[in-house]
Amino acid sequence: MIQEADTSGIVKQVVVGLQMLFVAFGALVLVPILTGLNPNVALFTAGLGTLVFQVITVRKVPVFLASSFAFIAPIIYGVQTWGIPATMSGLMAAGLVYILLALLIKARGQGIIHKVLPPVVVGPVIMVIGLSLAPVAVHLAMGKTGDGAAVLFPQWKSLIVAFVALLVTIFSVLRGKGVLRLIAILVGVSAGYITALLFGMIDFKQVVDAPFFSVPAFVFPELNWQAILFIVPVAIAPAIEHIGDMLAISSVTGKNYLEDPGLHRTLMGDGIATSLASMLGGPPNTTYSEVTGAVTLTRAFNPAIMTWAAVAAIALSFSGTLGAVLATVPTPVMGGIMTLLFGTIATIGMNTLVREKADLSQPRNMIIVSLILVFGIGDMALGTAGFMVEGIGLSAIVGILLNLFLPQENSEDNA
Repeated sequence: MIQEADTSGIVKQVVVGLQMLFVAFGALVLVPILTGLNPNVALFTAGLGTLVFQVITVRKVPVFLASSFAFIAPIIYGVQTWGIPATMSGLMAAGLVYILLALLIKARGQGIIHKVLPPVVVGPVIMVIGLSLAPVAVHLAMGKTGDGAAVLFPQWKSLIVAFVALLVTIFSVLRGKGVLRLIAILVGVSAGYITALLFGMIDFKQVVDAPFFSVPAFVFPELNWQAILFIVPVAIAPAIEHIGDMLAISSVTGKNYLEDPGLHRTLMGDGIATSLASMLGGPPNTTYSEVTGAVTLTRAFNPAIMTWAAVAAIALSFSGTLGAVLATVPTPVMGGIMTLLFGTIATIGMNTLVREKADLSQPRNMIIVSLILVFGIGDMALGTAGFMVEGIGLSAIVGILLNLFLPQENSEDNA
């Protein structure tokens, strides 16, 4: 009887784990599809990263790690500018930033983060991440390449496909119930895909030719200092987001994960998982809010469930057919989804300022926010041809330095 109960419990964990992967699947593979990375590699590194995270956090936190949306814009720019291997070196360095922050928190406590990265810096940096590549989303939605240089599909067909994907996603977010709302992006992508199929915009030849089993196309990083300097500062935003995710899952389960196993451990696990993913050609990892929502609905608090989700992700990554199907998603579908995603990221940045009640009437705060936005969105660049800091990376560095060195205003100055 005991053995039967154990077997039944394991089977239940496997089934719930597969459900968690299903909830995360749409966003997980969307990031590599949008950025030009390999979805199968993303699946593999998500599974591997989750297992690494569990080891570092002593299997105490029920979270699933997968592709981070915060890095979409930097990856797209990096791949177009320096190529995938060079971009991977920047992403690997971003993971090291997480690790350094974890060590800093271990040594100095959690208060040091708010001192170096207050909302007046983090908020506008997140806004820059969302808005810096808004033209890419528009170009793809119109049937062009990301830079707008070439036309891939007729504009009228592309706009219909893009708006179907966008509107269905919005409707699913606003009106969807339960799991449907959690997988709103996947539903929108599916609706756009079906519309594109009706317009004859999809070629299944690569699916027919693809082997059922194939090893993921791993890509190894190549050192590129420009890519590193561009991408590393971007790690600031998802590192702060990580703290919010830990608070969220803590409130759901009724346990304080910032204390046990500790924020330094969870951030360390996220950082090592991100660096490990980039060593294989995968996107950076982050804790998934979709999965946290699913944990809330199902009350599935056992971290072992995420182990099975990770194992399933690794197993699926070896399906050549799955990778080929994902590669058939037309660019207008991606463009429709990206118009919402990039705007959403920018809105999160605005909400950071509002939620923390940052006083933008103070000249000091106004200067910090203004320069971050203009430097980032305007793609300001400083340096020489072989050593350049620009765009998002430069805006984040400027924000941190201004916050540290501009004098604080006191009540007498404002009187």
